[in-house]
Amino acid sequence: MEILQEGHGELIGWHDPDENREWVRAHKPRDLVDKRMGIAEAVARFMHDGDFIASGGFGHVRVGMAAIYEIIRQGRRGLVMAGKTAVHDADLLIAAGCVDRIEVAYSFGHELRGLSPASRRMVEGGHCQVVAEISNAGYQWRFLAAAMGVPFIPARNLLGTDTLKYSSAKVVADPWSGKPLCLLPACYPDVAIIHVTRCDMYGNAQIDGTLIEDFELARAARRLILTTEEIIPEAQIRAEPWRTAIPFFLVDAVTEVPFGSHPCQMPLRYYFDEDHIREWMRRSVTAEGADAYFQEYVFDAPDFEAYLQKIGGSTRLSYLQQVEALRG
Repeated sequence: MEILQEGHGELIGWHDPDENREWVRAHKPRDLVDKRMGIAEAVARFMHDGDFIASGGFGHVRVGMAAIYEIIRQGRRGLVMAGKTAVHDADLLIAAGCVDRIEVAYSFGHELRGLSPASRRMVEGGHCQVVAEISNAGYQWRFLAAAMGVPFIPARNLLGTDTLKYSSAKVVADPWSGKPLCLLPACYPDVAIIHVTRCDMYGNAQIDGTLIEDFELARAARRLILTTEEIIPEAQIRAEPWRTAIPFFLVDAVTEVPFGSHPCQMPLRYYFDEDHIREWMRRSVTAEGADAYFQEYVFDAPDFEAYLQKIGGSTRLSYLQQVEALRG
């Protein structure tokens, strides 16, 4: 193909599809194996310094925060992150020094709540590098290409934008019409973390509400850690097979973590904890404030259950459930 234009962003997460297929065959058996384990074990076994990671959900909705806190607790370093629809998760990982390179679609703001003081400080201070840019849709299509086993996917959404200049995409002449066409490279994260509504012990997962791009992400990632609100019997999954958004053979670890998205929202389960998000944004204005937050809610909490007690325990969680129920 005739290449008309190339973005100068760094290409991250790309593998030759045939090489990736061989990796999956060698490392992802399709046996029905009980994959239940604690979140500390899952992070220790499947996430390593320097990995390219992606987090499921969207913004502050259905984010696997229990895993995010555990990554910080275990002191992972040199991580590269797909800042696709990441907000709260990326902000904490960057502020904690876990992520030092990121490809961004939208990552440095807490939506209507304001910009991310911690991430901005880390980028401006040279502690985290933005290596490329892309759109939210562009990232979903990069995952789709990986899921399909093709090296790229054609699109038109970046054409004519400055985002294209900072991406790893290429513009070619369409062999049929001759018009410009944007090619988005496939993207295979080393590890993805996705929080789901329920799943069985093998990893067959159901998600209430919109899937965002987790359908594609689950099929693109080399390793997949599922955190879930509850583990249910396999028979219950088999009774409604059409609801399985993520099948077992994609999954490496299953961790039952009720309220595992807090302080983010879990659709139909519990609402955003706006007070806690506000606390993070207030304290993270300074590096000292961010460090104090991590000390209180991560390092002084041996696990996620202890964290939930620190934020108000059952009283606070019941309130968030009631708010979500009223919305429904």
